[in-house]
Amino acid sequence: MKLTFMGAGSTVFARNVIGDCMCSEALRESTFALYDIDGQRLKESQTILEAMNKTMGGYAKIECYLGVENRKDALRGADFVVNAIQVGLYDPCTIIDFEVPKKYGLRQTIADTLGIGGIMRALRTIPVMADFARDMEEVCPDALFLNYTNPMAMLSGYMQRYTGVKTVGLCHSVQVCSDSLFRTLGLDTARLEGKKELIAGINHMAWLLELKDKNGVDLYPEVKSLIDEKIADPECKNKVRLEYIKHFGYYCTESSEHNAEYNMFYIKSKYPELIEKYNIPLDEYPRRCVNQINGWKKEYEELVESGVKEHKRSREYASHIMEAMITGKPYQIGGNVLNTGLITNLPAEACVEVPCLVDAYGVHGCYVGALPVQCAAMNMTNINVQLLTIEAARTLKKEHIYQAAMLDPHTASELDIDTIKKMVDDLIEAHGDYLPKYH
Repeated sequence: MKLTFMGAGSTVFARNVIGDCMCSEALRESTFALYDIDGQRLKESQTILEAMNKTMGGYAKIECYLGVENRKDALRGADFVVNAIQVGLYDPCTIIDFEVPKKYGLRQTIADTLGIGGIMRALRTIPVMADFARDMEEVCPDALFLNYTNPMAMLSGYMQRYTGVKTVGLCHSVQVCSDSLFRTLGLDTARLEGKKELIAGINHMAWLLELKDKNGVDLYPEVKSLIDEKIADPECKNKVRLEYIKHFGYYCTESSEHNAEYNMFYIKSKYPELIEKYNIPLDEYPRRCVNQINGWKKEYEELVESGVKEHKRSREYASHIMEAMITGKPYQIGGNVLNTGLITNLPAEACVEVPCLVDAYGVHGCYVGALPVQCAAMNMTNINVQLLTIEAARTLKKEHIYQAAMLDPHTASELDIDTIKKMVDDLIEAHGDYLPKYH
C-alpha cells in the first residue's frame, strides 16, 4: 500500500495518522510518501516518523517529496491520500483572518470553519486542492482522498461535487462527542461503554440525536435534568453546547468555542457581557497556533536528543478506513460525504456528517432521514454560507463572496451590508497572491 500525506509538515496529524498505520499489522509495511512545500517542516516530520518507525520495528518505507514540482511523483500510484494542508499558515493568513475583521468590530474565536475567517480559508485552499485533484485524476485515479483540513464541509464538498476524486472528510469530534458531554456534566464516562448513539448533521454541528447505554436506556432525560445547574456554573467552559440542548433539544459535536461563532447568539458587540457569561475565548485560535509552534520546537529538540518515539493508536479514523478497505473487514465511522438522500431535509448539494460504513468497496454514507426541524434549520444557516463560498471558488465571482459573508449568521448579526462588502474587499487585498483574482 502507498499512502501520500499532503501537508506532511502538519506534525500532529502526520504523526497520528501515519503512526496509527504503523500500529496496524495490515498497514505497517506500507510506503508513506510525505509531501510539503516547506523543506524544514518536511524534514522535521521525516525525523519524527523515522524515529517512530524504528521504534515500532522498521516495517514502513518513508519517502519525502518537496515542492510543487515533485507533487505528481508523491501522488503517483497512491492508494490513499491524506490532506492536512494549511494554505498561508498562521503567519500571515490566519493573522489576517482575525485582525482585518477586528478593525470592523467583528470578533472571532477559531475562524477555520465558518464566519468570515472560514470563508477566506476556504477560498485560499480550494484552488490548491483543485490542483491536487487534477494530479490525482492523472496519476492515482482510484485513490481515496481523506480530508482533514478545515473548513471541512466547504473543502470536502468542493472535491465531491466538482472533481472526479473519491473523497471523505474526517473530523475527530464525532468520536468524543458523548464523552465530552458526560465529562462536562460530571457523569461517569464508563457508563458509555457499549453505548448506542446516532450523530448526524454537518461537520462541527452534527447532532447527538440518540444516546442510550448498553441496555438501551435513553440517557437524554438525565442529561437534560443537569444542564441548567451546569450552565449556571461560572467555571463551565462548555456552555454554548449545553445551551443547544436547552433550546434546540440536542447536543452537537464540536466544542463551544467553535460553535460560539456559528450563530448569531453569543458574540455580540452590543452585549459584551455575553462573552464572560458564556466563557467565550475570543482570539482562541491564534493563541493555540503560537502555543503549538512553541510546543513543537521543544518536542522536536527532545526527539532529536532521544531518537526514540513511541506511539499509541489514536482515535483518528484514517488508519481504520484503510484497514477496512484493504482487509474487507467492515468498520463504522462518522464521515463527511455528499448528501445523496442521506438527510432528507438538507440540500442534495450539502456535505453532511453521517454514520458511514467502510468496506473493501469504499466509504458508504448511511441513511438517516429527516433531522428534527430546528436542527436542520440551524444547519441550513451554515450550509448557505458553505454553498455560496464553494460557488465563489468555482466561478471566481466576488459577488458570491459578498453573499456568503452577508448570509453568515455571526457576521450579519454584527455588520451592515456595506460594511461587510468593504471588509471582504480589505481581506481580499490583504491576502494578495494567496487568493485567485475575482471579477
